[in-house]
Amino acid sequence: MEPTRNLALELVRVTEVAALAAGRQMGRGDKNTSDKSAVDAMRIVLSSIRMAGVIVIGEGEKDEAPMLYNGEAVGTGEGPKVDIAVDPIDGTRLVASGNLNAIATIAAAPRGAMYNPGPFLYMNKIVVGPEAKGKIDIERPVADNLRAIAKARSKALEDLTVVILDRPRHDALVAEVRALGVRIRLIPDGDVAASLMTCWGDSGIDALLGIGGTPEGVISACALRGMGGEIQGKLFARNPQELQKGEEMGYDFCKVLTIDDLVSSDDVFFAATGITDGELLRGVRYFGSGAKTDSLGIRGLTGTVREILATHRWDKLNTLSSIKY
Repeated sequence: MEPTRNLALELVRVTEVAALAAGRQMGRGDKNTSDKSAVDAMRIVLSSIRMAGVIVIGEGEKDEAPMLYNGEAVGTGEGPKVDIAVDPIDGTRLVASGNLNAIATIAAAPRGAMYNPGPFLYMNKIVVGPEAKGKIDIERPVADNLRAIAKARSKALEDLTVVILDRPRHDALVAEVRALGVRIRLIPDGDVAASLMTCWGDSGIDALLGIGGTPEGVISACALRGMGGEIQGKLFARNPQELQKGEEMGYDFCKVLTIDDLVSSDDVFFAATGITDGELLRGVRYFGSGAKTDSLGIRGLTGTVREILATHRWDKLNTLSSIKY
């Protein structure tokens, strides 16, 4: 049996250019400019990849997002038919403020394989790495899950570290985790990077808990397919009106969404490139004649995770590309 084409390697080119373009804006306080830089660069390289891609998770609807909007066709139009999920910057505020763990991300899966969250942008999540896979249940109490994770990882509760988004909605969750003696990493943004860190041995992160983005959950699920981790989630309604709208549209806010619900195929591809430094990836390092990037390319079918260190030369790139580096 011949191996199928590995799109992950080509998708790394997409996240590399997004990171190179956005990284120039680090610490400048302008998240909109950094996001636009990443989107514009990402779209140019996406158009060169031999695939018939459709954006299913993008920057928004067409009227509000002129590029990489939901439903936009990307690629050459030939080759495999795939769904594409993009987050040109997972952590735009992290880039604007010069904080850690901002990454550029993209995922691809066979047409129809990705969960469509519609207009419902939030979900309650629990994410763990391979050792705790099969040991968690989002419907059980937080304490039960943390004890199960500790047991699976042969750790005391006091040795666990969990990531939680730093939001007022998590005050009760944070208090409960602290009462158990578990260490907490509160992050301002960037729950895709945090989800992947649960599977990244050197990160020191054992789990992600709490309410974050639904699109980010789908993107994370694609990476976790290849990294051997697990994600469970439940859609979260911010108010009664959103809950009613969801129920009218056929969404079940009580249903536990497993990794199979979020992406129903192993034949998935994921790529990410660091924009700012972090536990998962190093950020873009600029020097006089170019820059260096640190990326991941993940293939779900084989479980191969590649870390790709690249050096980019401006004198070469600027003669070949319309992207302003």
